[in-house]
Amino acid sequence: MTRVGLVLGGGGVVGQAYHSGVLAVLQHDFAFDARTADVIVGTSAGSITGALLRLGVSAENLAAWTVKAPLSGTEDVLRQMAEAPVPELAPFRPWELVRRPLRLPGRHMVQRALTRPLQFRPMAAGMALMAPGRHDIVEQLAALRELEGPGWPEPDLWICAVRRRDGRRVVFGRPGTKEAPLHLAIGASCAVPGYFAPVRIGRHSYLDGGVHSPTNAAVLRGQGLDVVIVIAPMSGPAGWRPGVLPAARRYSDRLLQREVRALEAEGIRTVVFAPGPGEQQVMGTDMMSRSRLDEVVQQSFLRAGAHAATPGAAELLRAAADHGA
Repeated sequence: MTRVGLVLGGGGVVGQAYHSGVLAVLQHDFAFDARTADVIVGTSAGSITGALLRLGVSAENLAAWTVKAPLSGTEDVLRQMAEAPVPELAPFRPWELVRRPLRLPGRHMVQRALTRPLQFRPMAAGMALMAPGRHDIVEQLAALRELEGPGWPEPDLWICAVRRRDGRRVVFGRPGTKEAPLHLAIGASCAVPGYFAPVRIGRHSYLDGGVHSPTNAAVLRGQGLDVVIVIAPMSGPAGWRPGVLPAARRYSDRLLQREVRALEAEGIRTVVFAPGPGEQQVMGTDMMSRSRLDEVVQQSFLRAGAHAATPGAAELLRAAADHGA
């Protein structure tokens, strides 16, 4: 039987809309039910999408919920989410965050840089040293806290975050990782440095998993998977346009290509969905804005459908759909 992994990258509420459009076309055109993936890896916004899938939400209703359309069936999870008040967020302006002063690195971060230089990422360390943000991401996820069960969702849901003291990636839900309540793990994965406050779990504070990588696809190495589907809202061709967000896309794209090569080196076949120029234009520069989510879903559905229909992608998606049959 084909074993399938699903990677859901970061990208704020706009990224969630991109996820839902891509997942909807995979369900519609290939009968691929993302809820049946053997392993789901979620980073930042992808951790929310992944958790909703593991809680039983269909791709169809995920897209409907995103654009506030009527839900089909009896999916109480999304109905409760829709009824919960969502605090307003200030516009996300990356250039304001990068100008904030950094704190000095502590001994744990210095020690990690010296003892594991090949694993140390200066960009991740710099973001971990940013001043804490003013928004409380745990408050934003209050509805998820009410929905989570006593244990971790099954099958595997891996949520990526970064430990603030040393910039080390932590994958909650993966065997051998410290246990954490689901809503706190998601909050940690979504805690954008300088925008949201770090999330405390046990003795440590954690930040957005996108600090290490917006996708973290390479954590799926060694899991005996045959096909990995990657949905990467923060990647895609950005050309050489100036600005913080295009630069972030170029950096994300380089990391994603490296991760895909690592998977393919193990014989794992991959299909990647990332927004092209048209989708990026609709997504805009404020990844926390809810003003154009319906257009994002529509554009991602159309463009993902075209990409999924190409021979190489279609073959892999059919294999992934057969897995869930």
